[in-house]
Amino acid sequence: MQFRDLQRQYQMLKSEVDQEIREVLVETNFISGKQVSELEEALAAYVGVKHCITCGNGTDALVLALMVWEIQAGDAVFVPDFTFFASGEAPASVGATPVFVDVEEDTFNMSAASLEKAILKVTKEGKLTPKVVIAVDLFGQPAAYAEIRKVAEKYGLWILEDGAQGFGGRIGEKMACSFGDISTTSFFPAKPLGCYGDGGAVFTDREDWAALLKSYRIHGKGDDKYDNVRIGVNSRLDTIQAAILKVKLKALKSYELEDMDRIAGRYTEALDGIVKVPRVNKGFFSSWAQYSILLKNKEERDGLHVYLDRQGIPTAVYYPRPMSRQKAFQRMDCRKTGLRVTESLCQRVLALPIHPYMEEEEQDEVISKIKEYVTALR
Repeated sequence: MQFRDLQRQYQMLKSEVDQEIREVLVETNFISGKQVSELEEALAAYVGVKHCITCGNGTDALVLALMVWEIQAGDAVFVPDFTFFASGEAPASVGATPVFVDVEEDTFNMSAASLEKAILKVTKEGKLTPKVVIAVDLFGQPAAYAEIRKVAEKYGLWILEDGAQGFGGRIGEKMACSFGDISTTSFFPAKPLGCYGDGGAVFTDREDWAALLKSYRIHGKGDDKYDNVRIGVNSRLDTIQAAILKVKLKALKSYELEDMDRIAGRYTEALDGIVKVPRVNKGFFSSWAQYSILLKNKEERDGLHVYLDRQGIPTAVYYPRPMSRQKAFQRMDCRKTGLRVTESLCQRVLALPIHPYMEEEEQDEVISKIKEYVTALR
């Protein structure tokens, strides 16, 4: 059994993927080929924004957005404590200070109340200037943007949506990667929309920001690649990855999201009351980058993790440590408010295998073994 079965996905899409790759090989336009601009147009249309600018990976996408806003040393960027390291690494890499914010237990996403407390604390101290909120669409569900935006606008902060795990999710009919002033995603292979290497994208409605993003991603270029008007980076999505993503985007829209939601629903129906299952807010749709359950404590979580592994069922812990407790941030003044929920989640969370090509028999086995373990333990 695979945690995220990319082999099975490839077999389903093999003929189309292989054809797209062959076309790139024949044309030998491996950097900035026509497939890149075709993909950007398709992604922008799907998300519902004016501009999509692809880049080398999801971390670069975050950094590029912060570069557009000229975020630098002395600025505070507010980040959920319960997320992947890149969300906090990006502001630190441009010299800013990530300030960690607690999350909601039921959705795993940023708490607007904790965000406001952290902003007030930073403002009162007067050492940093609040500039940006990085809201993460964790495990596939968009963050509570209505509440977060109220806080951000109250204190004059930009919202940067980290949709690395949220691509394909939505609130009502509004798609993930359209909620930020700038939004980003990752095409890491295991993401809802993943390529066969690294890749990322930035989304915005503003023409001036889009122009800056296009410049920054290619060495700060001006009119041509030998006209460098600013210090940028080298972060381009290669043509082969763009060609692959064109095929996978069609599959995501046609049936993968629907199948993922059905499989997640089966988990929820079978496991609710046995363990704590994730909650999707009313009117929200999750793309289910992960299906994460909560156990009573670390001992129970770790025990189930080992038990399922012995049964040949892969699981994962996202995330075993709060970001604020990563060694890289220990010399920074990153903790401004209580992070109790994050501390608890890191002790109790366990992600189950899920992907659009999962058979019911496989899922039934996972469900059966979880019930078997928890019933015997309690």
